[in-house]
Amino acid sequence: MKIVVTQRIHPEISSMLAAHGMLVANESLDRWPREELLAHARDANALMVFMPDSLDDAFLSACPNLRIVAAALKGADNFDIAACTRLGIWFALVTDLLSEPTAELAVALMLSLARNVAPGDALIRTGHFQAWRPTLYGTGLAGSTVGLIGYGAVGCELARLLEGFACRVQFHDPARDGSIALDHLLATSDFVLPLVPLTRETFHLLNAVVLAQMKRGVYLINVSRGSVVDENAVADALESGHLAGYAADTFEMEDWARADRPREINPRLLRLTDRTLFTPHLGSAVANVRREIERAAATNIIAALDGQPPPGAVNSPCGARTRMCRVDTRVDAERP
Repeated sequence: MKIVVTQRIHPEISSMLAAHGMLVANESLDRWPREELLAHARDANALMVFMPDSLDDAFLSACPNLRIVAAALKGADNFDIAACTRLGIWFALVTDLLSEPTAELAVALMLSLARNVAPGDALIRTGHFQAWRPTLYGTGLAGSTVGLIGYGAVGCELARLLEGFACRVQFHDPARDGSIALDHLLATSDFVLPLVPLTRETFHLLNAVVLAQMKRGVYLINVSRGSVVDENAVADALESGHLAGYAADTFEMEDWARADRPREINPRLLRLTDRTLFTPHLGSAVANVRREIERAAATNIIAALDGQPPPGAVNSPCGARTRMCRVDTRVDAERP
């Protein structure tokens, strides 16, 4: 068996996989270009993939021995799961390890943006800080109204964390009891966080029309997927003063499956240093969490190579590659 891992992983996870086949792993911090990845994957039996990867029908069709694509993440928008199912390839996610660290980062971004942590740090580093002055007044998180668009695992964890700040948490998610109307959430929230997967329905969910429905002075925080937010519209809203601030851990340029994705973060957003705060996709960047995510993905691979359903499978492929045939070909979308 040949197992290909597209990003650097912990040594103990490498050893775990190497016990089940020939391991080929990317040891650099850079993603393999498509051509290089395909050269490694063409005769592979298993792939462990990460956020920077994107696999479409053509790629998967060129890998006739592939039994499983195990994603070390919980979002699947960069991968063609329907093609996996049709070609008899398992597609598996890690669904239960990323919610808590992502919610923690959301709180960190909310506090840091609203309390001017980055501008304060920049002021100190100029060497001109003498002592306290009546400046850089921000907004407190305590007692604020927080609006969550989507109330899946991350939303529930975030609501739990915000209890300690005595926040009033409201959410819009028609699939959940207690959901409120989106227009009411936008008009009454001090902080708004989209917490939805990237789909055709949620692409640019936060666009110019929706941003205009928010009350003036709101803070927008994005830890879901970059293209859920229209970055150009956000820049307009920041420049006009309608948005008080924007913090993001994900960006439109990262959504590799989009043929028209931007190749860089909107330059206007980068220039608005006093009203924006950005982190380089750190949602799950907690050392022990990342190791367990890799372990879960490796467990999915080992199960598939042994002819068993992977614990994290989100599809039900039928064909010789899986050594079994299951009638149900429905793909259940993972809620963030």
